[in-house]
Amino acid sequence: MQRLDKLAAASPRLFKWGKLLGVTGGAQLLIQATGFICGIFIIRILSSEQYAYYTLANTMLGTMTVLADGGISTGVMSLGGKKWKSREELGKILATGMHMRRQFAIGSLLVSLPILFFLLQQQGMIWWHSVLLILCLTPTFWAALSGSLLQVVPKLHQDVNDLLKINVGINISRVLLTIPFVFFFPFAGIAILATGASQVMGNLQLRKLSLSKADWKADSDPGYRAQIMGTVKRILPGSIYYCISGQITVWLVAIFGSTESIANLGAIGRLMVILTLVKMVVDTLITPRYARLASKKRLVISRFFQILALVAILCSVIVGGVYLFPDEFLWILGDKYADLEYEVFLMTISSCLSLLSGTAHNLSTSRGVIPNPYLFIGTTIASQVILLAFVVDYSSLAGVIMFSIYGSLINLAYRFIDFLYRTLVKIEWSTDEQPLP
Repeated sequence: MQRLDKLAAASPRLFKWGKLLGVTGGAQLLIQATGFICGIFIIRILSSEQYAYYTLANTMLGTMTVLADGGISTGVMSLGGKKWKSREELGKILATGMHMRRQFAIGSLLVSLPILFFLLQQQGMIWWHSVLLILCLTPTFWAALSGSLLQVVPKLHQDVNDLLKINVGINISRVLLTIPFVFFFPFAGIAILATGASQVMGNLQLRKLSLSKADWKADSDPGYRAQIMGTVKRILPGSIYYCISGQITVWLVAIFGSTESIANLGAIGRLMVILTLVKMVVDTLITPRYARLASKKRLVISRFFQILALVAILCSVIVGGVYLFPDEFLWILGDKYADLEYEVFLMTISSCLSLLSGTAHNLSTSRGVIPNPYLFIGTTIASQVILLAFVVDYSSLAGVIMFSIYGSLINLAYRFIDFLYRTLVKIEWSTDEQPLP
């Protein structure tokens, strides 16, 4: 104990970050462990056919959530980072974001659900089974959509312990609901509905946690709406593109491959849960603090690359582990997926690159540094057309994953170049530079 006290006195900043990372990492490890157990249970219990339907529905859930957000959460985080000390103003920002979210959610449902129905029919699912699956997916979508905004307040105020307790409770509830219901009713819709039910319970706790920091009775503010909409206009085109590009691996397999290929893709993707742990730590601890940094050029740029370097090192360790021990990783999934050594290695690389690109995006947008969406979309679409036409074999699972790897590399390079251009050339910084803390 005395040694800890001496360490804290000698290096308080290092000790503080060590304590935060220890608590957050431990809680996130528990969160991801329970989620992983739940996911593996679903993989082993559901038939390959039902798991393929589950994968398609989960993929569309991600698409629906991105469309319904459209940059709203980024705008709320950015504005909240400036007004986080004012309960009244933060309440107005959140009320405005929630109101906009409801409007965007309706449009997202109208666009996404017919596409999901078509893909399910392509895989031979009975039409009324497809309708039941969609009915199970819809409340889960609403719960996930509210949860992301409800976490803004505790993230900005760094109520890390309370936020982690709630997220742990959500995942434990999911396990307790999923295992008995899916065991007796092994259908994709039941597994998805259990996720939504646990998120609803968590949302009630998140709202209660933030009541003292934000006035939830505040009305939507036209001024804040205009500022958030300005962010949305810059991010929404990229979000729409992400809905196509980010999920294109599953869509390509769904259109050109078999139900078994969809199940294989979803199963090996489940092994990437450790990357979710890294993402959650960055989103919870690092991105909000990065958003609150003083507007100093050297500070903002150096922290950007320091964070990405740390994430890259962690990703390298994960890729190396999968390369050395592929059979041990695949054993977790069961005998149905034991022959996917090459595919799981490729999926690990693809997921790590996506994590790096997503981290770069979240860090830059949290500072209001947003790429020109039309130039970004044009560049990436052109590169993807070239990849599909001349480089990859999209009829095989390995070829589809290679397509994802190339696309992630191009996106990451673009985000680096755009961030440097905007921070070094476009943005007017304060001339009162101070040494880095």
